[in-house]
Amino acid sequence: MSEVAHNEPQEFWRPPIMASETLPPALPTACEACGTEFMVGAAFCHVCGASRAAKTSSTAQHWNQTLEFLKALEFHRIKDWFALPTASLICFLAGIGCILGAIAVGIIYSVQNLADFQAIQLWRIEWLIAAVAAFLAGILLRR
Repeated sequence: MSEVAHNEPQEFWRPPIMASETLPPALPTACEACGTEFMVGAAFCHVCGASRAAKTSSTAQHWNQTLEFLKALEFHRIKDWFALPTASLICFLAGIGCILGAIAVGIIYSVQNLADFQAIQLWRIEWLIAAVAAFLAGILLRR
Protein backbone atom coordinates (compact mmCIF):
# COMPACT_ATOMS: atom_id res chain seq x y z
CA MET A 1 0.00 0.00 0.00
CA SER A 2 3.03 2.28 -0.21
CA GLU A 3 1.91 3.53 -3.61
CA VAL A 4 -1.34 4.96 -2.22
CA ALA A 5 -1.38 8.74 -2.21
CA HIS A 6 -1.28 10.19 1.29
CA ASN A 7 -3.79 12.71 2.66
CA GLU A 8 -6.28 12.16 -0.15
CA PRO A 9 -9.95 12.38 0.72
CA GLN A 10 -11.46 8.95 0.40
CA GLU A 11 -15.09 8.05 0.37
CA PHE A 12 -16.04 4.69 1.81
CA TRP A 13 -17.39 3.27 -1.47
CA ARG A 14 -14.36 4.13 -3.61
CA PRO A 15 -10.96 2.42 -3.56
CA PRO A 16 -7.93 4.51 -2.56
CA ILE A 17 -6.47 6.68 -5.31
CA MET A 18 -3.11 5.49 -6.60
CA ALA A 19 -0.31 8.07 -6.81
CA SER A 20 0.75 7.06 -10.31
CA GLU A 21 -2.36 5.68 -11.87
CA THR A 22 -1.87 3.99 -15.21
CA LEU A 23 -4.86 3.32 -17.35
CA PRO A 24 -5.40 -0.29 -18.35
CA PRO A 25 -5.68 -0.99 -22.07
CA ALA A 26 -9.18 -0.51 -23.42
CA LEU A 27 -11.16 -3.72 -23.68
CA PRO A 28 -13.52 -4.22 -26.60
CA THR A 29 -17.22 -3.98 -25.82
CA ALA A 30 -18.35 -6.45 -28.49
CA CYS A 31 -16.94 -9.77 -29.65
CA GLU A 32 -15.01 -9.52 -32.92
CA ALA A 33 -15.97 -13.08 -33.91
CA CYS A 34 -19.75 -13.02 -33.43
CA GLY A 35 -20.58 -9.40 -32.61
CA THR A 36 -22.20 -10.19 -29.24
CA GLU A 37 -21.73 -7.66 -26.45
CA PHE A 38 -19.45 -8.91 -23.67
CA MET A 39 -20.85 -9.36 -20.16
CA VAL A 40 -19.38 -7.07 -17.50
CA GLY A 41 -15.95 -8.33 -16.42
CA ALA A 42 -16.00 -11.29 -18.81
CA ALA A 43 -12.72 -12.51 -20.27
CA PHE A 44 -14.43 -14.61 -22.95
CA CYS A 45 -17.54 -14.26 -25.11
CA HIS A 46 -20.50 -16.13 -23.59
CA VAL A 47 -21.82 -17.05 -27.08
CA CYS A 48 -18.80 -18.21 -29.11
CA GLY A 49 -16.05 -18.43 -26.46
CA ALA A 50 -13.65 -16.02 -28.21
CA SER A 51 -11.10 -14.29 -26.01
CA ARG A 52 -11.64 -10.68 -24.99
CA ALA A 53 -8.18 -9.27 -25.61
CA ALA A 54 -7.19 -5.68 -25.07
CA LYS A 55 -7.31 -3.51 -28.17
CA THR A 56 -3.88 -2.67 -29.49
CA SER A 57 -3.12 0.25 -31.71
CA SER A 58 -2.92 -0.28 -35.45
CA THR A 59 0.80 0.48 -35.36
CA ALA A 60 1.39 -2.23 -32.76
CA GLN A 61 -0.67 -4.69 -34.80
CA HIS A 62 1.35 -3.83 -37.91
CA TRP A 63 4.64 -4.44 -36.09
CA ASN A 64 3.34 -7.72 -34.63
CA GLN A 65 2.39 -8.93 -38.11
CA THR A 66 5.78 -7.86 -39.47
CA LEU A 67 7.60 -9.70 -36.69
CA GLU A 68 5.51 -12.83 -37.29
CA PHE A 69 6.51 -12.68 -40.97
CA LEU A 70 10.17 -12.25 -40.06
CA LYS A 71 10.02 -15.30 -37.79
CA ALA A 72 9.22 -17.37 -40.88
CA LEU A 73 12.50 -16.17 -42.43
CA GLU A 74 14.68 -17.53 -39.63
CA PHE A 75 17.38 -19.87 -40.93
CA HIS A 76 16.38 -22.94 -38.91
CA ARG A 77 12.74 -22.60 -40.03
CA ILE A 78 13.80 -22.39 -43.68
CA LYS A 79 16.10 -25.36 -43.10
CA ASP A 80 13.21 -27.39 -41.64
CA TRP A 81 10.86 -26.29 -44.42
CA PHE A 82 13.22 -27.48 -47.18
CA ALA A 83 14.34 -30.50 -45.11
CA LEU A 84 17.97 -29.97 -46.14
CA PRO A 85 21.18 -30.08 -44.14
CA THR A 86 22.91 -26.74 -43.60
CA ALA A 87 25.55 -27.12 -46.34
CA SER A 88 22.97 -28.17 -48.95
CA LEU A 89 20.68 -25.31 -47.99
CA ILE A 90 23.50 -22.78 -48.37
CA CYS A 91 24.32 -24.18 -51.81
CA PHE A 92 20.64 -24.10 -52.76
CA LEU A 93 20.33 -20.45 -51.70
CA ALA A 94 23.51 -19.61 -53.62
CA GLY A 95 22.02 -21.27 -56.72
CA ILE A 96 18.83 -19.24 -56.33
CA GLY A 97 20.97 -16.12 -55.99
CA CYS A 98 22.82 -16.97 -59.21
CA ILE A 99 19.54 -17.43 -61.07
CA LEU A 100 18.39 -14.05 -59.79
CA GLY A 101 21.72 -12.63 -60.99
CA ALA A 102 21.09 -14.01 -64.49
CA ILE A 103 17.66 -12.40 -64.51
CA ALA A 104 19.07 -9.10 -63.22
CA VAL A 105 21.65 -8.98 -66.03
CA GLY A 106 18.83 -9.06 -68.57
CA ILE A 107 16.90 -6.34 -66.73
CA ILE A 108 19.79 -3.98 -66.01
CA TYR A 109 21.67 -4.05 -69.30
CA SER A 110 20.09 -3.07 -72.60
CA VAL A 111 21.14 -4.21 -76.04
CA GLN A 112 22.46 -1.50 -78.38
CA ASN A 113 24.23 -3.64 -80.96
CA LEU A 114 25.31 -7.22 -81.65
CA ALA A 115 28.40 -7.00 -79.41
CA ASP A 116 26.24 -5.91 -76.45
CA PHE A 117 23.84 -8.77 -77.11
CA GLN A 118 26.66 -11.31 -77.13
CA ALA A 119 28.20 -9.88 -73.95
CA ILE A 120 24.87 -9.98 -72.11
CA GLN A 121 24.22 -13.54 -73.21
CA LEU A 122 27.72 -14.55 -72.07
CA TRP A 123 27.09 -13.02 -68.62
CA ARG A 124 23.77 -14.84 -68.38
CA ILE A 125 25.47 -18.11 -69.29
CA GLU A 126 28.12 -17.54 -66.61
CA TRP A 127 25.44 -16.87 -63.95
CA LEU A 128 23.49 -19.97 -64.99
CA ILE A 129 26.62 -22.16 -64.94
CA ALA A 130 27.33 -20.89 -61.42
CA ALA A 131 23.74 -21.76 -60.45
CA VAL A 132 24.11 -25.30 -61.84
CA ALA A 133 27.41 -25.72 -59.97
CA ALA A 134 25.80 -24.53 -56.71
CA PHE A 135 22.84 -26.90 -57.14
CA LEU A 136 25.16 -29.84 -57.91
CA ALA A 137 27.27 -29.03 -54.84
CA GLY A 138 24.08 -28.98 -52.77
CA ILE A 139 23.09 -32.40 -54.11
CA LEU A 140 26.53 -33.85 -53.42
CA LEU A 141 26.67 -32.36 -49.91
CA ARG A 142 23.27 -33.78 -49.05
CA ARG A 143 24.60 -37.32 -48.82
